[in-house]
Amino acid sequence: MSLSGKKIAFLVADEGVEQIELTDPWQAVQKEGGRPVLVVGSDSPTVQGFNHLDKADTFDADLSVDRAGVEDYDGLVLPGGVANPDALRTNPQAVTFVKAFLDAGKPVAAICHAPWTLIEADAVRGRTLTSWPSLRTDLGNAGAQWVDQEVVVDTKGPGPLITSRRPDDLPAFSKALAEAF
Repeated sequence: MSLSGKKIAFLVADEGVEQIELTDPWQAVQKEGGRPVLVVGSDSPTVQGFNHLDKADTFDADLSVDRAGVEDYDGLVLPGGVANPDALRTNPQAVTFVKAFLDAGKPVAAICHAPWTLIEADAVRGRTLTSWPSLRTDLGNAGAQWVDQEVVVDTKGPGPLITSRRPDDLPAFSKALAEAF
């Protein structure tokens, strides 16, 4: 598989992102020859990484979501942690950005708590997903079927939806998103 020539957006909130859920998929995209682009939900020039609740590295944002066009990307990755998707789901521009990827039939990959943003984008109804276990009820209430699997690739919608539960699942998640992209 090769992602040569493909641009993949990574949408994060400047409030913080689970670092490993950003860096592992990022490195997988780079390893396959793709170009990851860090899109932030605000005008902040940097994003704070976290190792659970502890501050980790900061990352330079490439552009804000209000300047990003879905047509410029081949896929979207939504890293998790609690703060990142919680902030993104309350950001109308971020929610519109996510929904536009799915409406365009482009693949979207979400790990851990990131399906919260998919719920807000009304993108889970009738689809099978996995997530951090505490989102099971939220996903069910939004019309999704939740399963406890390391990675799920749902192709029932206009574009593939790749979901995963937690950092331990990152090897399978990164492989599945690279294949889908």
